[in-house]
Amino acid sequence: MNLKTIAKMAGVSTVTVSNVMNGKYNKASKETIERVQKIIAETNYHPSATARSLIMKRSRIIAVVIPNLHEDEPVSASPYNTQILGHLERYIRSRGYYMMLRCVEQSFEVLSDLATWNIDGAFLLGVSAGDARELQKMMDIPAVFIDTYAEDASLTTVSIEDRKGGYLAAKYFLDMGHRQVAFVSTPTEYPGVMQERYRGFCDAFLERGTELEPDHLMITDNVFYEQGVKAGERIAASGPRYTAVVTVADVLAFGVMEGLRLGGRRVPEDVSVIGFDNLPECQYSYPRLTSISQHLEEKARCAGECLFSMLRGETSAACNRQVEVELVERQSVIARL
Repeated sequence: MNLKTIAKMAGVSTVTVSNVMNGKYNKASKETIERVQKIIAETNYHPSATARSLIMKRSRIIAVVIPNLHEDEPVSASPYNTQILGHLERYIRSRGYYMMLRCVEQSFEVLSDLATWNIDGAFLLGVSAGDARELQKMMDIPAVFIDTYAEDASLTTVSIEDRKGGYLAAKYFLDMGHRQVAFVSTPTEYPGVMQERYRGFCDAFLERGTELEPDHLMITDNVFYEQGVKAGERIAASGPRYTAVVTVADVLAFGVMEGLRLGGRRVPEDVSVIGFDNLPECQYSYPRLTSISQHLEEKARCAGECLFSMLRGETSAACNRQVEVELVERQSVIARL
């Protein structure tokens, strides 16, 4: 069964059948549309995706690129990646497209794949501002950079209010009577997500005129559970020095809580903990983790709206959108009076 056979059975041209299949109903009568659709349904005809791609010069494939992932690191090692990928895939699927996941160590590795697979558009997660600018120049497809901070009018970016998230976590602790608060993060000296969250954290202390502990910033190599455990053990070994901990990711917070437990410290009786992301796992940890929600579904929806607007040719200029954050209270924090 092919397009010509469908056309012959319906008594119309192959162009008419193609128009009906692609939703161009203004080019055929209602009776013709119904007749063609009935034949397609009865014959269970499915056009070749490859053939349609060649004819329409569109693959209906959207790439989702995760950089900075080493060869031996599975994408599932980050619960955040798993969640955002799920939301992006659902959005892409709802628009009749297919998602291609590409994990790379260096952002530029993806360029050959985009050309080889005739990709229609791309979401790129966590790309540095410099790399994003260069990639934008080298790509000839619509692209949305998620969690990229760049003062560049040519880039379309979607992020969250990271600075506000760090501020809300620190302010909550200060309101609860905590003054000795540690901040567990990957390096914060480079522009980006972690730096913004740390700046917000410091803003809250500056606003209150409260001094931070000299060694309050604890740097980890990556945002993995094991790194959180090590940080938790260090905090536990410092005795009563810290009464609270803010982390830049829930997975780090889970590790910190385990490290504190291994070091003989209780959460939240001895040390309170706040995470960041508000992953579903926050409801299953013990105690249940208080966290900054970045509304991942909304974040994916905003990114999807930007990309598909460009695909439809509706956006003449790049857009930059930020999603609201909020603190979700659970059981990992108690007042320190």
